[in-house]
Amino acid sequence: MKTAFCALFGSFVLACSLAGFAQPMSFRPADAPGEAGFSAESLKRIDDLMQGFIDKGLAPNAVTFVARNSKIIHFKAYGYSNLEKKTPLKRDDIFRIASQSKAITTVTLMTLFEEQKFLLDDPIANYIPAFKNPRVLVSVDKEKGTYETRPAKRDITIRHLLSHNAGIPYEHPLDQRPEFKVPYLNSLQPDKLEDVVNRLATRPLVQDPGETFTYGLNTDIIGRLVEILSGKPLDVAMRERVLEPLGMNDTHFYLPASKASRLVELYAKGSADKPLSLHDNVSNRTYPVAGAKTYFAGGAGLVGPIEDYAKFCQMLLNGGSFNEKRILGRKTVDMMLENQIGEAEVWDRRDKFGLGFQLITSRSHYGDQATPGAYTWGGAYCSEYTIDPKENLILLVYTNVMPYAHYTDFVRKFRMAVYQAMN
Repeated sequence: MKTAFCALFGSFVLACSLAGFAQPMSFRPADAPGEAGFSAESLKRIDDLMQGFIDKGLAPNAVTFVARNSKIIHFKAYGYSNLEKKTPLKRDDIFRIASQSKAITTVTLMTLFEEQKFLLDDPIANYIPAFKNPRVLVSVDKEKGTYETRPAKRDITIRHLLSHNAGIPYEHPLDQRPEFKVPYLNSLQPDKLEDVVNRLATRPLVQDPGETFTYGLNTDIIGRLVEILSGKPLDVAMRERVLEPLGMNDTHFYLPASKASRLVELYAKGSADKPLSLHDNVSNRTYPVAGAKTYFAGGAGLVGPIEDYAKFCQMLLNGGSFNEKRILGRKTVDMMLENQIGEAEVWDRRDKFGLGFQLITSRSHYGDQATPGAYTWGGAYCSEYTIDPKENLILLVYTNVMPYAHYTDFVRKFRMAVYQAMN
């Protein structure tokens, strides 16, 4: 009897202990900002900042999402989804998230890693033969229309692709040659990911794999690898493995007709002295609802509302689970947040890069008050997220302007406003 009681009591203590340390599985509004360690008065600075961008004509709209300990601290919409029609922005309006697609594609691939479908240091040529025998660009003679290459020092690995040090850029010195042209962000044409990636493989690298951070079309190749390993189109594999389990029901490559009206308009503001104007690139403006809808750009093609992406961020913060669904194991997430680029740095930010994320360091020239060890990335249309494990905090801000002279001010001053409001 005593033994049975001890066993039962021990199970009860263990259950209580696990419950105490379990990560929350859904968002809920904080009863008051102080409940989650924020000053209500200081939070007003976020409103002043975002509304100021609207009132000064610097941004058409903004939507914010801040949660700590899974409690929503700030979730607001400002401005207009369509300036010409003066349509008020709603919190569930849908934005182009460009390179924020990369993290979702990366996580989709890592679910296959956990199924032991590949090793990180496998050459990508093992799965996509077009990448065999990579070559590095040595020189270009624009007058003669010729160029020289040499053999790369090593193969491109999956790890290189995930950490953007494979030597594959976006803009390439040979872009003007028809045989090297590939879509960057999206396509209205009947392009297929397999064809685009095979063409991308013929472009010479701009440096040897594994030697420096070169941001580019790496994650689009990862999207094709997902297709090969899963046996399904990228959009299907992503929905089954990540989007649907997390309840990211409004995140798509191409919007169903029933959701098309929720897509915000795209604007441009290339310099501080120019007013906002309707973006003149038809593809960037309309690709989520127009064109052939056959190209799944894992590096830049997704659209969705901010709360959908907040669920994704919270899943990572929780160590791989959210919405009562486990997407990745905790140790896999930990591995993804380790520096993968050695002594190299992300541009001039003095930060590192993991498997899919910029890692904020103590030397950061970009992270501002974010805790070293926080991680972040954004998108070309102006959106950004930051995940801070030490503070158990996620923060996201969206608008849709490209090019955007105020991009840095918009995303960094928002992050500064969030952190200053913490008690």
